[in-house]
Amino acid sequence: MTKIASIKFWMNLQGHIARLKRDSSGMAAIEFVFIVPLMLVIFFGTIELSNGVAADRKVTITARTLSDLVSQNTNVTNLNITNFFTMGSAIMTPYSGSPMTLRVSAVSISSTGVATIAWSDGQGIAGRTVGSTVTVPSGLIVNSTQLIWSEIAYTYTPAVGYVMKSAVTLTDQCYTRPRQSTSVTRSAS
Repeated sequence: MTKIASIKFWMNLQGHIARLKRDSSGMAAIEFVFIVPLMLVIFFGTIELSNGVAADRKVTITARTLSDLVSQNTNVTNLNITNFFTMGSAIMTPYSGSPMTLRVSAVSISSTGVATIAWSDGQGIAGRTVGSTVTVPSGLIVNSTQLIWSEIAYTYTPAVGYVMKSAVTLTDQCYTRPRQSTSVTRSAS
């Protein structure tokens, strides 16, 4: 190779490199390929997270409402309990009420501070055993009183399933004191 051919070769190579540096026609496509998957994960993740938070809030509201409805009575019947559980399922709207279990119990606290189950009913789960000892938060222990205890468990399944692949169980519980009397009794009718 002669000196002139060598110089031409290097000049042509530099010209090709300069043109390659200036050419940005494929940049948008490359940026698109890198950014779109990230944006989709963020988008669907935001949807799933907000739906999960909304469902968790509904579970909390259901637990509080169930406990509150029972505590407003002096005596509850089978029909009352059925209606309370129906209301609990209705509160979960627009989420399905079928993957939810509800349980409401009257907890009697003895004069020595021992908490036992006076009565208990459940939907989708068995009621607690009458007479069994339970643990109540220490701040709620008041001797010779009663508490109404509601427990809710809801299986949240993501709508999209893009970020969260499996179902999550959301739970909550609430304690209230009877409002109309010192205790809420339970009867069949």
